[in-house]
Amino acid sequence: MRILFVAMSESIHVSRWMSQLSDQGWELYIYSSTNNIKIHSDFKNITIYKNFFSYQKNIDKSVKIKGIPVIFDIFVRLGNLVLNRIIPDFNRIRLNYLIARLKPDIIHSMEFQSAGYLTLDVKKKYSLKFPVWIATNWGSDIYLFRHDPDHLIKIEGILKNCDFYLAECRRDVSLAKELGLNGKDLPLLPAAGGFDFIYFSRIKKTLPPSNRRIILLKGYHGWAGRALTGLEALKLCSSQLEGYSIAVYLASPEVIQKTEEFTKETGIPVNIIPYRSHEELMGYFGKARIHIGLSISDGIPNTLMESMILGAFPIQSDTSCANELIENGKSGILVPPENASVIAAAIKLAISNDDLINKAADLNYLIAREKFDKEIIQPKIIKMYTEILNSQPKN
Repeated sequence: MRILFVAMSESIHVSRWMSQLSDQGWELYIYSSTNNIKIHSDFKNITIYKNFFSYQKNIDKSVKIKGIPVIFDIFVRLGNLVLNRIIPDFNRIRLNYLIARLKPDIIHSMEFQSAGYLTLDVKKKYSLKFPVWIATNWGSDIYLFRHDPDHLIKIEGILKNCDFYLAECRRDVSLAKELGLNGKDLPLLPAAGGFDFIYFSRIKKTLPPSNRRIILLKGYHGWAGRALTGLEALKLCSSQLEGYSIAVYLASPEVIQKTEEFTKETGIPVNIIPYRSHEELMGYFGKARIHIGLSISDGIPNTLMESMILGAFPIQSDTSCANELIENGKSGILVPPENASVIAAAIKLAISNDDLINKAADLNYLIAREKFDKEIIQPKIIKMYTEILNSQPKN
């Protein structure tokens, strides 16, 4: 089988998905849907097409990179900048050529706003028979962006032109159908594929979650993330956080600044976690009593699933699909992402009720094993591609 993915070659979600397929003996290709400099280091047995690329010593030897090699990262940026100015339509032209040359059995676009839009643009102008197209929906691709008229036109275009639609939650399938999905909706699967529970068993601590004294906050703040609201909520209940420390990961610059003010005002230490490796970050999840993830829009965040696996009690924004995994008030607490008072009340409950924390950890782990264990998910992914290929008329 030959599959061409249109996807972000720097993404851990994409590399995790590919890891489910790398041992199948299939021909796997990625056309990079963004001009990001880096390629994720976990890819194996795949060919990646980029416009320009610089040398990365951590890339597996089984990975082939096709494009123009340059010495320094800055030349990647400059090359893409010049190319986009001279030939603004270059990515469509090159992807069009690549499809005609590779003749993939399946094209799979992963995410809508870069990969999906690009694939749609190519399909509209493609002169030959277009391969069967799977379009994967990530977190906010439909839920948030459908409210923008320009995005809505493109979203509807994808849904009317893809042959198969893959989502991670029921909410997005319903929205896709409302917006004119013509293709077949596939069974729900985590956007990054299954999780390796052997890997997580090395990280998971035996310490009962109720004995933990770290509160972990996802540090994104911007177009969707609301980490500053989380900090405000922590400030509202700071008098009850004696003996606790706060750790913030993936922190935006304004969040880092606010954490310094937070510590001066409350005396509570805040550790800004630099991202060095996924395993190191997961170590914090395994030591956290509470994980707070706030966003005005999301699907099922990977960090929510990771907190469920590693026993950190989830306080998650109710604008995600978390309600499809979490029983509110029992296995986690769902909160409005911009209401610091409600979030503070959830934090107070989670630090005062040890029984809630321990029972939630046990329940969430069982749900996680059932819903996103790689041993269960990987065969489903392989079966999905195989059945799609076998359902196509033979030439």
